[in-house]
Amino acid sequence: MSSPRLSSLSRRTLLAAGAAGAAGLTAASGVPASASPRRSAALVVHTSRVVSGVGGHAPARAVAVGRDGKILAVGSDSSLKRFIGRDTDVVNGRGGTLMSGIHDGHAHPMDAASRSLRPSLAGAEQTVADLQKTLTAFLKDSAEQEPDGWLVVEDWNPVGLLPHGTAAHHSMLDALPTRRPVALRGGDGHNIWVNRRALEIAGITASTPDPVGGKIVRGQDGEPTGVLKDDAQPLVTRHIPEPDAEQLADAAAKVFAEAAASGITTFMEAVVGKGELALYKALAESGRLPQRIVPALRVDTDKTKDPAAALAYARGLRAEFEDVRALRFGTVKVFLDGVIEYPAQTAALLKPYLDKDGRPTDHRGDLYVSAADYGRLTAAFNEDGWQMHAHAIGDRAVRTALDGYAYALRETGVRGPRNTVAHLQLVDPADLPRFARLGVIPCMQLQWATRNTWTMDALLPYIGAGRHRWQYPARSLERHGARVSGGSDWPVDPLQVWNQVRTAVDRFGDEGEGDLYRDEEGLSRSSALLMHTLGTARQLRTDHFTGTVETGKSADLVLLDRDVTRCPVADISSSEVRLTLTGGTVVHDAASSAGRAAAARVTRAAAGPRLTAQAAVHGGRHASCGCG
Repeated sequence: MSSPRLSSLSRRTLLAAGAAGAAGLTAASGVPASASPRRSAALVVHTSRVVSGVGGHAPARAVAVGRDGKILAVGSDSSLKRFIGRDTDVVNGRGGTLMSGIHDGHAHPMDAASRSLRPSLAGAEQTVADLQKTLTAFLKDSAEQEPDGWLVVEDWNPVGLLPHGTAAHHSMLDALPTRRPVALRGGDGHNIWVNRRALEIAGITASTPDPVGGKIVRGQDGEPTGVLKDDAQPLVTRHIPEPDAEQLADAAAKVFAEAAASGITTFMEAVVGKGELALYKALAESGRLPQRIVPALRVDTDKTKDPAAALAYARGLRAEFEDVRALRFGTVKVFLDGVIEYPAQTAALLKPYLDKDGRPTDHRGDLYVSAADYGRLTAAFNEDGWQMHAHAIGDRAVRTALDGYAYALRETGVRGPRNTVAHLQLVDPADLPRFARLGVIPCMQLQWATRNTWTMDALLPYIGAGRHRWQYPARSLERHGARVSGGSDWPVDPLQVWNQVRTAVDRFGDEGEGDLYRDEEGLSRSSALLMHTLGTARQLRTDHFTGTVETGKSADLVLLDRDVTRCPVADISSSEVRLTLTGGTVVHDAASSAGRAAAARVTRAAAGPRLTAQAAVHGGRHASCGCG
C-alpha cells in the first residue's frame, strides 16, 4: 500500500507548518519534525476530536497513519510528536471530528451511475398537467430520437401525482406529443410507469400473467394501467437499451468520487449480478474504485425454492470475480416484499391494509418468499459461509425473515453469520427481542424516519395510528439488545450521509415536516455514529479491521469540518468532509480540484428533492442522483 499524499493545494492550505514539505503541528503547539524516517508516519492529523468508536479509551486528539495503510497510533497531540518525519503529511483538524469512515450497509451506487445518465424528475410532486409539461421538455431535448427511441426518466415519485391519490395511467403519458415509448422509473426502485407504446413493445396485455414477485397493475376493466411493480418491471425494462459501457464506467467513477466526498469508505452494493460485477472489475483495473465493496448477489424469487441451484449460482459469480481488488464476497440478497405506501402497498403486513376511510380491506400486501423457503435457503448459504440480506419493509416480511433465520440456526447450528434484515419500516413489537436472540442485524435507513408525504399522507390512513407508531423502531431495537447498522439506499434518496446521521437522532432531518416519534425512537449521537461505522462493519463482517479508530486497524478515516459530537444536532446535516482515507490512501481531499468537484456534486444532490417541477426541466436533469 502506497502512503497517502495530499495534493499540493491541500499541503498549502491544510498542513499546519507554513512551508510546503515541512512537517510539524501549529507553531503554537511547538511540535518539531523529530521522528526518524524509519519510524515516521505517512500522515498525522492533530487538533481534532477523535471518535474512536471504542468505549473506555481516553479522549484523543490525534491519529498517525503508517506507511502500510494502518493506524500507527491514536492519542494526544504531544504523544504523537515522535511519528512526524520530514516527509510526513501533517493536517490540522481544526477541532473537527476525526472518525472511522462511513460504512454504508445498503446502497445501489451502480444504479446511481445509471440514473445519472438520464433525465430526472427529482422526486417532484406534480399535477398531471405539470408532469406532461416537464416530460414534453425532455422530449424536445432529445427530439432526434423520434419516433422509436425510448424516453426513460428517472426518479418519478409514485405517490407524487397531485392531488394526492391520483392514480397513474398510461393514457396520461399517451397524451404526450410523441410516438416514442416512454418509461418513468420510480425513485423507490419498485415501480415503473409506461405509455401504451411501451406496453405494446413488451407485449403486455390483459391476458399477461403477473410474474413471480411482481404485479401488473390493472384497471377495473382488467386492462393494464401502465404501472408495473417489483419483478413485473423487467417485462418492460429488458426492452430498454443499456447505456454505453464506457459512459457507464465514467458515470460510476464520478459516483464513487461523490461517495468519497461524503466520507464513505465501504459500501454494500445491495443488488448485484454479473453486469455490475463486470463494471466493478473495469473500475478496479482503471484505479477508479476508492471504496471497499461488499457485493450482495441477488437471488431471484424463482430461485429461492432451489437452494442448491441458488448456491451454485452465487459460487459461480464469486469464482469469476473474486480476484477483483476491493470486492469482498459473502453476501446474498433476497426480496421478501415490496413497498408500503399507497398506491403500491406491496409490503407484506400481518394485518390487512385499511382503505382511505380507515376500514379494513382483505389486502395484506405481497410476500414473495415463504418462511419455509427462506429458512431452507438461509440454511444452505449459512452452512457454506455466506450471510443473508433480506429486503423486508412490512411487519409480516420482517417476521418471515426472522422465522427463516431461526429455522436455519436450528437446522445447521451455524452461529454468527450476521444475517441481516434491511429497511424494517414496520416491526411488530413482539419481534423486537428476536434480533438479539438470533444475532440478526437490523440495517436501517433512518433518513426516512421523518414526517413527510411518504410516512404520513401515503401511509397513516392505510395502516392506522397503532401500527404507524412502530415505524423504523431504532431505539426499541437497540433497547432489546440488537446491534443496529445503517445504510442510505442511494439513489432511492440523494446521498446525504450526515443528514442520515442527524435524522437518526432527531427523527426530523433537513427536509422533514415534523419529527417521527423522536421521543420513542430517536437515538443518541453516539449510537447514530456507531450504527454508520462499527455497526455496519459488523454487518459486513469487516469489523476485525475497519469500523473503529484503533492502532493496527486499517486507516479508513474521515475528517469533518466540525465537531459533530458537540455542534447543534441540526448542524450535523451540513457537515462537510475535508479528508477521506481508505486503507491509508487519500481518496478525497476537499482542497484539491477533484475534491471540490466531487463535493459540489454532493451539494447538488442534497438540493435535488427541493427542486420544483419547473426546475427539473430547466436545471435539475441529474439532481436526484447528484451526478451531473
